[in-house]
Amino acid sequence: MSYELRPRTKEGESFIEATESVIKILRDRADNADKKSIVNVHNLADMLSSGIIGAFIPKNFGGFGLTSIHDWMVGISRLGQGDGSVALMVNMHLAVSRGMMETWNASKKSTNKKLTKKLELQFEQIISGNMFLCATATEIGTDNLHPFTEATRVQDGWIINGKKIFVTGSPIASHVAMNLLIRNKKETTPNNEEDVIGAVILPLETKGVITQDDWQAMGMRGSGSQSIFFENVFIPEDIVRPIGQWGKWSSGLLMNRNLANLPLLGAFLGIAEHAYELALVAAKEKPKSIRPSNMELPGIQHIIGEMEISISTTRAMVGQMGQITDDFLKKYKNQKIPIEQAHELLKDHQSMKWVVNRNAIDIVNKALDVVGGSGYLDKNTISRLYRDVRAGPFMQPYAPSEAREYIGKVVLGIYPEN
Repeated sequence: MSYELRPRTKEGESFIEATESVIKILRDRADNADKKSIVNVHNLADMLSSGIIGAFIPKNFGGFGLTSIHDWMVGISRLGQGDGSVALMVNMHLAVSRGMMETWNASKKSTNKKLTKKLELQFEQIISGNMFLCATATEIGTDNLHPFTEATRVQDGWIINGKKIFVTGSPIASHVAMNLLIRNKKETTPNNEEDVIGAVILPLETKGVITQDDWQAMGMRGSGSQSIFFENVFIPEDIVRPIGQWGKWSSGLLMNRNLANLPLLGAFLGIAEHAYELALVAAKEKPKSIRPSNMELPGIQHIIGEMEISISTTRAMVGQMGQITDDFLKKYKNQKIPIEQAHELLKDHQSMKWVVNRNAIDIVNKALDVVGGSGYLDKNTISRLYRDVRAGPFMQPYAPSEAREYIGKVVLGIYPEN
């Protein structure tokens, strides 16, 4: 296919082959999960047996040893061709496990043997299927920089209270990763005059973690993106990790948003690719009457031509952004990333997000035009893709109402603090 995205690394080749191997089975299950708004637990078993959930785990612990962001995005696009909901769930897990891999590498260099051992045990849990991670930074009425789910210091640990929404994959996850507010108090944030954002990974079975089973949505119904309440959840002292000032961008927070959210766009490319595939099948169907086939009609030919251009453009943007990010990480390996450069990368990410989201929606919309009225029925896969693809613009950062301002500021050398 034109501009088809292929792996750039050997580890990426293994990952992408694994994601391609499950496309058909994901498609077979997707419509039922959508109809019932449930997460199909068999999908997790397939993600485990194929090695997908261990993509970022080092090879000597049984993973693929993936490092390329480009190849991560391509693999997520393949999962998106199967089921966008599964692609979102897997991406959340991979984003957190990639962070664990980076922390492990840093811990070895700092000779922090306790942390190294802890992470190695978690790697083993992931590979054995005993650890599947969901993640959230989303709360009602605020943004990623201003969480209000709060960790309060107590003797020997912390108490967490708050509510998170869009906790994708949580019905089948063992652990949740999320951000927190740590208020400025001498005993919790010494030498710091500001409130702090903390990060935590905790078991979903922890007392006081209350899943809401409230995921009823227009699309991505099989993603299990329910809400979770945290009511006086006690966790040990060493689990909470400060990652930046509350309400302010830092290089670390910017890179977290870049690397966790960028591959999500692969899912929407995959949805568009699936819709394009269905449109081509519909266009080539033989008519039952003497009328010309759809593929002979100039109007259909024009639509297919426009879809091909949009697919090619979208793939090119995804592929180029993946290469840009890999090159960026290589350049700043073992170096502190200047906050201005982290903003520049997020600016490129947002430009690509704008194109991918809009093109994906347009491609699925055109696929519905080609398929015709039957695509409007719930039983037609196009109907699900039409709803699923609309989730793309909501993914933060940034929404369409915010992206252009942010991009323009960074181009002009105005780097936002919040």
